[in-house]
Amino acid sequence: METIASTTTSSHSAERPAYDRLATTANLLKFTFGLVPIVAGIDKFTHLLTNWNKYLAPVVTDILPFSTDAFMKMVGIIEIIAGVLVLVKPKIGALVVSLWLVGIAVNLLLTGEYFDVAVRDLVMAVGAFSLYLLLPGSSR
Repeated sequence: METIASTTTSSHSAERPAYDRLATTANLLKFTFGLVPIVAGIDKFTHLLTNWNKYLAPVVTDILPFSTDAFMKMVGIIEIIAGVLVLVKPKIGALVVSLWLVGIAVNLLLTGEYFDVAVRDLVMAVGAFSLYLLLPGSSR
């Protein structure tokens, strides 16, 4: 009697060991949570994907000592650094990006709009935290 795993794999390839699947998953997550913040950070300067300024909660803009645009450029720099951190030190970077995404979601909830984007960012935070959990204890 064949198992489900053996019937769903090709007869030309053996099933990959669990450690290989985990390493592949961790690498996919690492590059996702490394590259996406870098792209989003760069876009804070170009606004090609969207006008990022509209996503800043009024309660935040009211307390800023500088323009929303200047703040979003600082956010962009932080996101670029966080993305690079994931690529260079994935364990710590994954935790930083996860917490950053929760902060973004809280900001979005404070807008009273963009609840769908806030939920998406919370889901992404879970994904980044999952990467943190998948990686061995030391930062590498």
